[in-house]
Amino acid sequence: MNLAVRLMRKFEDRDIQHKLEGYRDKAELIRKRNLEAWDEKRLQAESLRLKKEAKSGTPLDELLVDVYALVCEAAKRKLGLQPYDVQIMAAIALHEGFLIEQHTGEGKTLSAVMPAYLNALTGEGVHVLTFNDYLASRDADWMGPIYRFLGLTVNSVQAGMSLSEKREAYAADITYVTAKEAGFDYLRDTIALDEADTVHRPFHYVIVDEADSLLLDEARVPLVIASESISSDNDGIRFAAVARQLEQDKHYDFDEFKRNVYLNDAGAARAESLLGCGNLYESHNSHLLVSLNCALHAESLLNKDVDYIVRDGKIELIDEYTGRVAENRHLPDGLQAALLAKEGLQSKAGGKILGTIPLQHFLSLYPKICGMTATAHVSAMEFEEIYRLQVVQIPQNRPNIRIDHPHRIYTHKEAKLKALVQEISSVHATGRPILIGTSSVEESDMLAEALAVADVPCHVLNAKNDAKEAEIIAKAGEIGAVTVSTNMAGRGVDIRLGGGDPTQAEAVAKLGGLYVIGTHVHESVRIDDQLRGRSGRQGDPGASVFFVSLEDELILRFGIHKAIRNLRQDEALEESVLRSKIAHIQRIIMGQNFDIRQELNRYSDMVEEQRRILYEERLGILKGETPMGPSEQRVRLFYIDQFWADHLAYVSYIREDIHLTSLVNRNPIDEFHEQIIQAYEQIPAKINRESANMLVKLGGSNDPAKWEELGLKSPLSTWTYIINDQYNPYMQTPSSWNAGTIIAYWLRKILRRVFGLSKSFDAA
Repeated sequence: MNLAVRLMRKFEDRDIQHKLEGYRDKAELIRKRNLEAWDEKRLQAESLRLKKEAKSGTPLDELLVDVYALVCEAAKRKLGLQPYDVQIMAAIALHEGFLIEQHTGEGKTLSAVMPAYLNALTGEGVHVLTFNDYLASRDADWMGPIYRFLGLTVNSVQAGMSLSEKREAYAADITYVTAKEAGFDYLRDTIALDEADTVHRPFHYVIVDEADSLLLDEARVPLVIASESISSDNDGIRFAAVARQLEQDKHYDFDEFKRNVYLNDAGAARAESLLGCGNLYESHNSHLLVSLNCALHAESLLNKDVDYIVRDGKIELIDEYTGRVAENRHLPDGLQAALLAKEGLQSKAGGKILGTIPLQHFLSLYPKICGMTATAHVSAMEFEEIYRLQVVQIPQNRPNIRIDHPHRIYTHKEAKLKALVQEISSVHATGRPILIGTSSVEESDMLAEALAVADVPCHVLNAKNDAKEAEIIAKAGEIGAVTVSTNMAGRGVDIRLGGGDPTQAEAVAKLGGLYVIGTHVHESVRIDDQLRGRSGRQGDPGASVFFVSLEDELILRFGIHKAIRNLRQDEALEESVLRSKIAHIQRIIMGQNFDIRQELNRYSDMVEEQRRILYEERLGILKGETPMGPSEQRVRLFYIDQFWADHLAYVSYIREDIHLTSLVNRNPIDEFHEQIIQAYEQIPAKINRESANMLVKLGGSNDPAKWEELGLKSPLSTWTYIINDQYNPYMQTPSSWNAGTIIAYWLRKILRRVFGLSKSFDAA
């Protein structure tokens, strides 16, 4: 780290410490505003006074001390919860728009109530974005008595609610909802042809819970609303059969990080022979090439029970960060169809995309944003770079006494599994509860089977039984409990020693507290820290350790195993240099993922800017702010939606091959921007032309039946889903292509098309 960076970090740390001292002083002032002697009517009258002050324009900062003192007293009376000083400090930082790092068990849910109440006093609404529907419902119900006692309304949004139920929930002063559901509802609003069919009101203030997951891990994940498909596509089975006849190395290769797969010349020749299509790289065969790439990607890079499971005849994708089923997650259309074909399942075409927005852009619609998580500091630079959010580490209420042991590193997977079973068996014999974090469904099932052989009963929590998550995790701290889970299972659910029973908790504490074991290290240190953080809650004793094999996928990818050639032993390796090398690999990958996110942002930011400009015009028409009649309103809304959907399809088409422009000395991003700007500039004229033609046909009629007859209606049905663009085989960024990949692709796709190189030449 160079001197300038060190000095900057030192300055920022000093600034944060100064802020924390100020928060401590303010927390003391709040404590001194002792309201114990006030009766309930006086407390409620004070809430009414503060609401009037806020609505009259008094700055919220000036009301903060009185507001927080009031909330603290209400929490004590209604829930029996007395906020700690550190929770009040966290609440101040949240109001000031910071991202707080508050350790597991320190009470983020209660901390969020104070700034939520304060910012809701203006009547403009506050959203608390949670990790899943369960937490949205739980937190709204749990904290609801505080808000209602103080005269504010609170509600939660759940997937599957009716339009009227959602509108009512969003109209509440404080709304608990997942980021994805709020985003999907926003997309539905963007294609509504009647204002009565919208559910959101203007965005105001948002508190993002589990902020590292939403703001980083899933930030670039596009939310999509599409028309329902009416046609089916079974052609994927044909390409799946071809992909199975291609052999690694002989017919196809991977990039250096095994994120992408591509045909070599022999593979292209073999595919052409099997498909009987002639030159695969002729322009008229481009759809065959894309379909084959998707089939090859699904066959060679997507693994059952690791990347997805098959349940009830459907593909369910597994979130790489949580190990759980990712609800409504969908691969890009061609790849989704290829994966269904691989598993012999019926495929349906995806339907036309009507609107899309990445979570990052959706969250940026809120004028004021803050967040909270247990793991933020290691990614502080990225939070500041992308969101202008500064991280504030909140001190713990009680010191963390958890013991974090060094990684135990083994030469091969069999030795690691054997050592894991031995360790779990011996610790379980003492009655100490154990939580094991695994890398996949496959690994969790395999470990559970090995433990059964060793007579160690366990609860398994993975993507196959995620419905029982909260119940299983809540019991993970009981005496004798052994819980095998994938990654960050139980985010937002506390693991209490002894399952909350004081006598049992004391016994577990004497045994050393919850013992957390990781069976692998993750690409991101934050995810490892999330697992560690399940233990050592609120000063509880605890311990954590990670078991690593030199055959683990992450280690193989960087070739560390080559440093220990021909050595296989059952005992753990003692070389400390291996531990530092693993930490170095994690830093490299976190940096790579940061670069990838920045690269993808450069492509998506321009599209989002275009969307906002067009949506602003659309919103004015929808709300009747633009003077027009009902028929013209309906016509213009219809054509805005139609041409925006066409524009999105064109953007996707351009994006597929834009990386090739770098090979002819043109910057791909500049070229992409130039092309989509040119296309976007044509949209207003198209809207005006088609609207004028339709208005002539309508002859001024405001009869909805006439509108329907001429096709001026919403899609018969729509569906929402999330695209896993990390698996998109035809939207690769230049950073994911090594030199050999680019040259090979160029030669095959361009030179063969131009010179018509024969298959016999390829075979040679």
